[in-house]
Amino acid sequence: MTARPEPLRVAVAQMNARVGDIAGNAARISELIDRARDGGAGVVVFPELALSGYPPEDLLLKTHFLDATGAALEELASRAEGVVALVGFPERADDVYNAAAVLAGGRVAAVYRKILLPNYGVFDEQRYFQSGAEPALVEVGGVTLGLTICEDIWEPGPPAIAEALSGAQVIVNLSASPYHAGKGLERERMLSQRARDNLCAVVFCNMVGGQDELVFDGHSVVIDQDGRLLARAPQFAEALTLCTLDPGAVTARRLQDTRHRAAVRRARDGSEGQWPPARVLAALEWPASHAPEGELGGERARLMSPEEEIYAALVTGVRDYADKNGFSRVVFGLSGGIDSALVALVAADALGGERVTCVVMPSPYSSDATQADARTIARNLGTRLVELPIAEAMEGYERLLAEAFSGTEADLTEENLQARIRGNMVMALSNKFGWLVLTTGNKSELSVGYATLYGDMAGGFAVLKDVYKGWVYRLVRWRNARDEAQPVPASVLERPPSAELRHEQRDDESLPPYDVLDAILAGYVEGDLDADQLVHDGLPADEVARVIGMVDRAEYKRRQAPPGIRITTKAFGRDRRLPITNRFGR
Repeated sequence: MTARPEPLRVAVAQMNARVGDIAGNAARISELIDRARDGGAGVVVFPELALSGYPPEDLLLKTHFLDATGAALEELASRAEGVVALVGFPERADDVYNAAAVLAGGRVAAVYRKILLPNYGVFDEQRYFQSGAEPALVEVGGVTLGLTICEDIWEPGPPAIAEALSGAQVIVNLSASPYHAGKGLERERMLSQRARDNLCAVVFCNMVGGQDELVFDGHSVVIDQDGRLLARAPQFAEALTLCTLDPGAVTARRLQDTRHRAAVRRARDGSEGQWPPARVLAALEWPASHAPEGELGGERARLMSPEEEIYAALVTGVRDYADKNGFSRVVFGLSGGIDSALVALVAADALGGERVTCVVMPSPYSSDATQADARTIARNLGTRLVELPIAEAMEGYERLLAEAFSGTEADLTEENLQARIRGNMVMALSNKFGWLVLTTGNKSELSVGYATLYGDMAGGFAVLKDVYKGWVYRLVRWRNARDEAQPVPASVLERPPSAELRHEQRDDESLPPYDVLDAILAGYVEGDLDADQLVHDGLPADEVARVIGMVDRAEYKRRQAPPGIRITTKAFGRDRRLPITNRFGR
């Protein structure tokens, strides 16, 4: 008679890895292994490629990088006593694999290789990795764990179902799942469905933190065989989340729900096609520290609102880009408009006001009201304020170009010169002091080219690159409401948007109303809809044609923009890749 397995206490180690910092990541993993053991966990799960950081991109083409990661893994394994640790790493073997190492008893007891390699959106894994060949199991003290990595569980069916049919009571998933708005709840619902479909518990551990354009939201979960949430780690924060689950309940559920019996028989006689039954890679004893106590489940972090999670993603992206690249301070132009106000809020919340420099650069076209608002925002957030009026610089450029421009009328060229003077000012501060320049343009403007190359596009990191104008207002209102002091004056939210590059200029003179513009852009840029489809959806035909033309013509500008934080399903850069030289539709 098979004894009912004891409850399993797992630790989900949601960590912020730094790409290429193998020693630092290994030290963090070792620390979390110790904490998991001290918390009574029998198994501790880490994210996908936790040891190398994700995504390591072309570092994976360097043999010395792979060798250094392998050596660090062996050292980690020697310290993995009293708990079973599942650690993501790039494995160098006959090829390179996205792998999960099973560390136990001071050694690497087994290695699972990711089978499903995503190659869409921001993912490029087929460029770097060979696919694993078979589903895999690990037995720990009578509990059978099925091993998967990220995409392996997003696709219904094998390898997860093959592991469940082969006896897995718990499917473990090591993941580096990048954030976009609403992704966390979407992912949680998917994992609940997989648990119900496979009649097994699911332990999902996700990366957290910023890596260039990508942000990882954490939001790791443990789910039982009925799809019920047992534990949830917080969003956008490192955490070690402990949870106790009952593998015996999985067995009992399968006795009540027998729909997989026929599939199990087919798998055993080899008639399941290309997917073989999962192979047991290792059978391990319970670690000495395993002592599950108390009720099933664990801590369940609350879910953020849509505004809160997008704002948290922006804060995480700025904080980690600055800190991981060694910037002590950020600098940007603060105009008194809504976009730079949001950048100021995010920067101050990410780094603290003492690490933020706001530069006010008035021209003869800058209104007293916007300049006063800019100074108020800088003061309210505790940032350093630098004032650099540009009127004299404008006059200098006019004198310098007078002969070359003789016989022409003033036009957009003179407006752009103002933006480029300002770009030069903030870049000079960056060059002198080593500060990171943040740009303040939003996705609506960048989409249609309503931005100046080498002017307001000049900088090192584009905070709002993937944030539409409508969301800029929503986020400032949300952040103001969170703070009793309301750091952004109401006038900033109420004033019609303007670049203030000529007298009484307004954005709506050059662009459709932002609600119309954002709707067209969401359909064309993210949905890949054509003009007829957009008009069918109720958008005005003349504006659709105008906006599509502006988007297509601005591709060369966007290619020269700095990296920025991805918060939608199709950000410029890693997601959306169109040729600059392109006659289709023009």
